[in-house]
Amino acid sequence: MMVKVNSATLIGIDSYPVVVEVDIASGLPQFSTVGLPDAAVKESKDRIRAAIRNSGYSFPRNHVTVNLAPADIRKEGTGFDLPIALAVLTAEGVVRGERAKEFMLLGELSLDGTVKGVNGVLSAAQLAKELNFRGLVVPEENASEAAMVKGIDVIAVRTLPEIVNHFNGINEIFPSDSDCGVFRKKASLTGHDFREIRGQDHAKRALEVAAAGGHNILMIGPPGSGKTMLAQRLPSILPPLAFEEAVEITKIYSVAGLLDREEVLVGTRPFRSPHHTISDAGLVGGGRAPRPGEISLAHHGVLFLDELPEFRKNALEALRQPLESGAVTITRASITASFPAKFMMVAAMNPCPCGYHGDPSRQCRCTPKQIRQYQAKLSGPLLDRIDIHILVPSVRYRELTGPYSGESSEVVAQRVLGARKKQQERMAGQEIPCNARLSDKQISKFCMLDEDSHRLIEMAMERLGLSARAFTRILKVARTIADLEDCEAIETRHVAEAIQYRTLDSYRI
Repeated sequence: MMVKVNSATLIGIDSYPVVVEVDIASGLPQFSTVGLPDAAVKESKDRIRAAIRNSGYSFPRNHVTVNLAPADIRKEGTGFDLPIALAVLTAEGVVRGERAKEFMLLGELSLDGTVKGVNGVLSAAQLAKELNFRGLVVPEENASEAAMVKGIDVIAVRTLPEIVNHFNGINEIFPSDSDCGVFRKKASLTGHDFREIRGQDHAKRALEVAAAGGHNILMIGPPGSGKTMLAQRLPSILPPLAFEEAVEITKIYSVAGLLDREEVLVGTRPFRSPHHTISDAGLVGGGRAPRPGEISLAHHGVLFLDELPEFRKNALEALRQPLESGAVTITRASITASFPAKFMMVAAMNPCPCGYHGDPSRQCRCTPKQIRQYQAKLSGPLLDRIDIHILVPSVRYRELTGPYSGESSEVVAQRVLGARKKQQERMAGQEIPCNARLSDKQISKFCMLDEDSHRLIEMAMERLGLSARAFTRILKVARTIADLEDCEAIETRHVAEAIQYRTLDSYRI
């Protein structure tokens, strides 16, 4: 007898439908799986056999063939355990197959029949809705995540007998629901505040501009000047996550297996800070079966790269395309996967190997050649994609110990939010969240300059040797500064401040 059950597999962060076909025929006892299964899927036969027996059912003593269709897509993970087991029991007459056809199933089986959680359930729930399935059967620990998708029944199960009894109409399982209100409460919770930063007014202003326009920023300064402290407080002034953004982030974290099962949604903007020893695949994503890297885990959030010149050159150069497009596409021989990567890159570096070049209080021990070699680790094309470069000098003793009444993150965040709203109104009907994502056509339309501003930029380009890309970066930053001041037109003072944020163009030896 042949039975079909519906399931799904992950390619990138999206789910694709898979039909689990089970055929039980006369012959020597054997369990074979076909349809490009990986090692985890092939090993499922032992888990499934033990789970069925330990749940009180008999496993067929015939030839069992499992086909995962379509057969030309590689199937990975342990989520096929539950649909295969249910298909086997249906073929044996234990389960009524009519109701099971209306559902998509995912779940890993323990040897005792317990159903364990799997990754990528949110993507599978969205797929089930798109394909007009009645619902989705998932492990209990994944139920809240799947229930974020409205319009389908999410059936949460703990054991194999539970779903068997449900489909047989013995013990009905009521669909799970999810409370989105928890997301709203967590969205504003951050552990840092701008008020805690002493001094560094210029750097804080630059971070405010970066947050208002979604611009990438590079901080250059000696050790202990507060670069990491500044970066850690940037998320506290970013606008709160929209519900759609939270769903996208949750989807990525679910696929990566990093989602907190107790959270319905990721409610705060991600802050990722990988170590400089990270591999290319770890940073941008990859592997034999492509998985999201740190740049995708920082989607709609902040990617902080401390000690930027210490990162591998190949890894840094791999950032160039995602910084422009907001996505990364990974191609392998049998699969192509795309991951979203719209993040703010915040980088920090020392000015030289010893860290004290240009510091008035400490003498630099590096030779000019060593400084040039250190700074040359950052290519010109990569620096062109960083909108703002600023110096972060050492903080003086009086600034650290004297009275201080700086602005809190809440106050700064209100100005940032106001600037973002102006950008959204300007870009109404277009998928442009902030000024950093403006296209060339939009720059020519929304970043008009007067004659004095043109002369100022022309002078800066000649003296600093700026590229055409750096020119567009200046225009975008000037547009953001004008938005912070609620000005419709970009004025000369806005352009002058934007040019000041190209420090490294004139700072390099």
